[in-house]
Amino acid sequence: MQHAQEPLVIFDCDGVLVDSEPLSVRVLMDAVAAHGGTLSEAEAYRRFLGRSMATMVSILDEDFGIAADAAFLEGMRRALYQRFEEELQPIEGIANALQQMPWRKCVASSSQPERIRLSLRLTGLQNFFEPHIFSATMVKRGKPEPDLFLHAAAEMNAEPSQCVVVEDSPAGILAAKRAGMRVFAFTGGSHADREEYREEVAALSPDVIFDDMDKLLHLVAESLGVDAP
Repeated sequence: MQHAQEPLVIFDCDGVLVDSEPLSVRVLMDAVAAHGGTLSEAEAYRRFLGRSMATMVSILDEDFGIAADAAFLEGMRRALYQRFEEELQPIEGIANALQQMPWRKCVASSSQPERIRLSLRLTGLQNFFEPHIFSATMVKRGKPEPDLFLHAAAEMNAEPSQCVVVEDSPAGILAAKRAGMRVFAFTGGSHADREEYREEVAALSPDVIFDDMDKLLHLVAESLGVDAP
């Protein structure tokens, strides 16, 4: 059993480990359009970034009049996985950072477990985390509530005060803060060049905002008050 005072670095997946957000948003926009709705790229990022499947289904139903039933979701899943197979890339520098990281680590993502593992497998990152992969499907409330991060910490026998969360979405940043954890906002994904997004992230006052994974180890070490590897 790991000691609860040992540091734990908790990674979101989409937009932090893999550069998937533009692919996901395009698939969602296409699905909404196919059902007679209109969803701009800016609105898609603002309303859906970092949210769970359950939240997405609720928003589509209540605000777009789209019943995201099993057939709708299966069509989106097939389209997304095809794009992943063809185009998905890891975030630049993340593999090297994970290779050198001396602290315990896990994934806590709003995505379905199957999608998380597919993303990590396609980008060569899965072995850095297995079996410590946690999904919003494992808790009652998804981000921006703290449930998922608290669940991951409990499963890893880590105190929230010893956890560093690496997130890219406003919902995830809020969830980490509500969990009583340090949160590092990563703004280096290809979806992060929008001024509105950067302003929203900054307004949430994360502990650190950074856009280069080559700096992650130093930043975590500095936050924990330990020597960098």
